Amino acid sequence: MLCINTNMSTSLRVRLPVFVLVMEIVMVTLFAFFVTYDENANAKFQNNETNPMENSMYRDYPYFADVQVMIFVGFGCLLAFFRFYGFSGMVFNFLTATFSIQWAILIQEFARAGVLISFGAVIGKTSPIQLLVMALLEIPIFSVTEWAVLKYLRINDAGGSILIHLFACYFGLGVTFVLYRPNLNSGHAKETTCYQSDILCVLGTLFLWVFWPSFNSALTLKGDDQHRAVLHTFIGLSSSTITAFALSAVFNKRGKLTMADIQNVTLAGGVTVGASVDMMISPAAAYGLGIMGCTACFFGYRYLTPFLAQRMRIQDQCGIHNLHGLTGLISSTAGICAILLATEETYGPSMYQIFSHRAPPEGHEKLLELQKLIPGLKPGLGRTAEEQALYQVAAIFATIGASAVGGLLTGLVLKLPFMASPSDDDCFDDELFFDTPSDFDSSVTLPIMCEDNRQKESIKNV
Repeated sequence: MLCINTNMSTSLRVRLPVFVLVMEIVMVTLFAFFVTYDENANAKFQNNETNPMENSMYRDYPYFADVQVMIFVGFGCLLAFFRFYGFSGMVFNFLTATFSIQWAILIQEFARAGVLISFGAVIGKTSPIQLLVMALLEIPIFSVTEWAVLKYLRINDAGGSILIHLFACYFGLGVTFVLYRPNLNSGHAKETTCYQSDILCVLGTLFLWVFWPSFNSALTLKGDDQHRAVLHTFIGLSSSTITAFALSAVFNKRGKLTMADIQNVTLAGGVTVGASVDMMISPAAAYGLGIMGCTACFFGYRYLTPFLAQRMRIQDQCGIHNLHGLTGLISSTAGICAILLATEETYGPSMYQIFSHRAPPEGHEKLLELQKLIPGLKPGLGRTAEEQALYQVAAIFATIGASAVGGLLTGLVLKLPFMASPSDDDCFDDELFFDTPSDFDSSVTLPIMCEDNRQKESIKNV
């Protein structure tokens, strides 16, 4: 009988350096030919412009910095929730995000969040090589999808509920569908948390919570729209957080709080307000959306995630379908309702700035009147509210379809034998890819969990 050496089959000694070296050669070549300074950074023009509205550095850098904290600290800590997978959760997040920066600069600068959301579906079951390849493929698929939706469908999606959350969610689910591991359906001995890992994870939640308003408002129009985006996000997050605490206590058989609920469900409000975050939806609507998103996310974790694993071959490790998929659909629906209800009586002439595709077309008499009130208003497509709503619906289906197909194809690539995929026994274990300290010991007695989350038996992992 042949005996496969697991350490050799998953060793990074050759695979990772070769992949990184090849990609760095490709990247530096592409940077040399296609990346240069714009006029605000080019010494030749000697602008030295410091007006925030003229130089994007001063206008956008605070939002950029906030999102960096979300990406590297928030996501990093959030993904370190497994007891024996803390190194991998944080460091693979760091590696994947850093690689995505280089690739995204070339083709789409706001793509890393989507990659890390998708990462949540396959955490614990993939090697760093697989994650880098997933990022390499996901970013161009995302960029093409975003370009097609924005160019041909012309939608409103300030908070990225459609193009970031829905895309990343269904891309990740497509990948994990292909990477299905039937032996993990009843749980894995090391698929567990501990006191310290839960504290680190909730710290990540707090970082994401605090900076989410910057994420939702970064791409909105400056001024009133951005002000509303920040307010709506804070209100939505606060209502979803309070609701999460209540639901967690009610549905716990002992009337106690569950850390998994606090770590994930509290963030749902940030997603559910995303599609309408810059619109005049009212603070009460933002509050209600936070409650709706939290409720959907909570019950999704309890009932939908196990159903998807058992019946649909979709093992969603972090429950991204609950926090990004269900809430993204609620947010998109709310955005459509807000578009249908938008009138000049509510918005005034600025309606044609917020819903730019509803502005009169070039040469229309009404456009000239509006441009007197709003200098610089660009001509639109003259769409009605109903027409714009239909385009929003089309964008939802197009995005889900493109991301799911892209995820399935990417999953097939990740199944290739040289991707250093861990065996079922080696999943959720830092020792597979890291030199661990002397106090790290994954060979301990751990519970295996049944579908009803009760302890089934205790085994010794050697």
